[in-house]
Amino acid sequence: MASISIIIINYNGAAYIEKCLSSALKNSFEKKDIIVIDNASSDDSVKKMKDAMGRENFSQKNKIIVKENSENFGYSKAANQGIRLAKGDYIMILNPDALLEKDYIQTILDYAEKNKIYGAFTGKLLKYDIKTDTKIPIIDSTGLYCFRNRRIIDREQGLQDKNEGTMAEDIFGVSGACPIYRKKALEDVKINGEYFDEDFFMYKEDIDISWRMRLLGWNIAYIPKAVAYHARGTGVLKRFTHFEVAKNRIHLSRFQKSLAYRNQRLMQIKNELASNFLHDFPHILWKEILIMGYILLREPYLLISIFQFMKMAPSAWKKRKMIMARKKVSAGDMQKWFHKF
Repeated sequence: MASISIIIINYNGAAYIEKCLSSALKNSFEKKDIIVIDNASSDDSVKKMKDAMGRENFSQKNKIIVKENSENFGYSKAANQGIRLAKGDYIMILNPDALLEKDYIQTILDYAEKNKIYGAFTGKLLKYDIKTDTKIPIIDSTGLYCFRNRRIIDREQGLQDKNEGTMAEDIFGVSGACPIYRKKALEDVKINGEYFDEDFFMYKEDIDISWRMRLLGWNIAYIPKAVAYHARGTGVLKRFTHFEVAKNRIHLSRFQKSLAYRNQRLMQIKNELASNFLHDFPHILWKEILIMGYILLREPYLLISIFQFMKMAPSAWKKRKMIMARKKVSAGDMQKWFHKF
């Protein structure tokens, strides 16, 4: 029987860490262990978490490891810490603001065990209102969707869940809220000993590793029968058009915008295939022109992110060479994931 390691990365998550841990502990899949990486939280979330562990009736054949970092290492490095500690055949990276339905893991692993060419999986993520403890049938994510201009969004985010479709389907990538990865796939795609790119710190690392998995020949699946809930801090918003993106940027902090801008371009350096870039160049160029104009007019503080990107670009190019040396798919295989609309 396969096993899974659940990695929870916590940073000042006192408002939701107990519920998250409880949903992981009570999940119906039995052969699991839990690893909590705390990134030097300044609130009482670690105490709350340990109190919750003491209250839960958790089988002795499972175990919980708590790693308390001396500083905030960011999402990517914390995830890598957890993966190195993990013993499971599968790895789940669980956001502390996410809750799992009891059969979430079992449903996905039933599919994974029958489909060995798949390296990453996600279920249907729905909206969760943490203030009222309410599960809402609005879609948070059904995986990642990439446009030809390389803007990447959570599929169907902000739409009403109509419970349409029960069959698994291939997707470009998985959102970072509660993905499940095959450990063998993570070992296959790591670069310089890193699974997630630690240069990213946080934001876009889930897209980066999904893109890399596809380049190295792994498939990625969305399993609609597996359901979880996510209390996304920025809100569940529609971001299908440029107007919707601009309108909803008010919900993002300067820190988020800065890392997202920088990491998006580092990710493209690492993973873009030359022929696909040329194929979609007009779309990519137009998006960059729009973004630069918006930065100059509305968010000039992001100009520092451009210099950060330029400084980090040589490292990304080195990683690109390693990825391309091991690439297993054709440009045509990848081009089908870049959509006009």
